[in-house]
Amino acid sequence: MHDSPLEDRIAVVTGAARGVGAALARELARRGARLALIGHEEAALRSVAASLPTPALAVEADVTDGEALERAAEVVRSRLGTPSVVVANAGIAEGGPFASADMASWRRVIDVNVTGSALTAHTFLPDLVESAGYHLQIASLASIGAAPLMSAYCASKSGVEAFTHALRAETAHLGVAVGIAYLNWTDTDMIRDADRHAVLRELRGSMPPPARRVFSAEFVATRLARAVERRRTAVYVPASLRLVQVTRAALPALVVRRARRALPRLEAAEPLRPTGPLGAGGRADEAAAHGRDTPGGR
Repeated sequence: MHDSPLEDRIAVVTGAARGVGAALARELARRGARLALIGHEEAALRSVAASLPTPALAVEADVTDGEALERAAEVVRSRLGTPSVVVANAGIAEGGPFASADMASWRRVIDVNVTGSALTAHTFLPDLVESAGYHLQIASLASIGAAPLMSAYCASKSGVEAFTHALRAETAHLGVAVGIAYLNWTDTDMIRDADRHAVLRELRGSMPPPARRVFSAEFVATRLARAVERRRTAVYVPASLRLVQVTRAALPALVVRRARRALPRLEAAEPLRPTGPLGAGGRADEAAAHGRDTPGGR
C-alpha cells in the first residue's frame, strides 16, 4: 500500500504465530512496515515471516520472561533497527467455573495477558521514546463487561485496560502515543476451541445478535492497521462495540441476571468443568511452560 505512514517503519507484534497477530503482521507489511514477530512456536513465526512482502524477523521468546524479551529486542534492533510500533497482542484464555479452577493455570492467564503485556511495553519503551512511536494494547469486550466461566481472562483484560490508560498518561509528554483495541469475537483458534464446549458456545449464543457475531481475523487486522496508522487512542472492532461503553455501568447486573437463569440449566445438562488452555496458542504456551518446569528445560 503506497503512501502509508507505516512505510519502512519497524513494527513489533507479539503472539504473531497465528490468528489476529499473524493477520495484523500481514496487514502492516502490506502497508510497508518491516515486522518483528515475537512469541512461542518459532517454526510458525518463521512461516508467517516468510509469507510477508517486506523484510521480517521471527524471534522466539516468552513474553513473561523479561530477560528473554530483552534479548529479543536486541536482535530486533541489530537486525532491523529501532521499532516505532509495538503491538502487545500475545494472550491466552481458559474457561470453566472458578471454584474448580487450577489456580496455577488461572495465574498463568494473568501472567501472560497482563504481566506479558507490561513487560513488552517496558522492554520497547526506550525505542518508542526515541522514535516518538506508538504502542497498541490488544484488549477485548471482556475489558468492558465480565462474563461467567471466564474469570481469569476477564480479569486479565480489565487489567491491561487499566495498565494502558496509566501508560498513556505517563508517556504522552514524551511523544509516545498509546492505544487500546477492544475486540469482539474473532474467528481464531481460541474462539473455535471455546465453541467446542457447549456451555461457552451457548453463553456466547445467548448474547444479543450484534454482540455474538464472529468477525474474521482479516477484518479485525484491517481495522487495527488503520488504527496504528492514525495512532488511535482507542479502536473498537466492530465500531458498534463503542456503544457498549455507554452502558458499561449497567452490564454487571445484566450479566448476573442472565447467568442466574442460564447456568443452573446448563449445569443440569452437563457438568461445568475447566476447559484447560483454549486454542493452539494456549496449548503451545502450556507446552512451553512444562518445558521450563522439566529438569534441563529452558
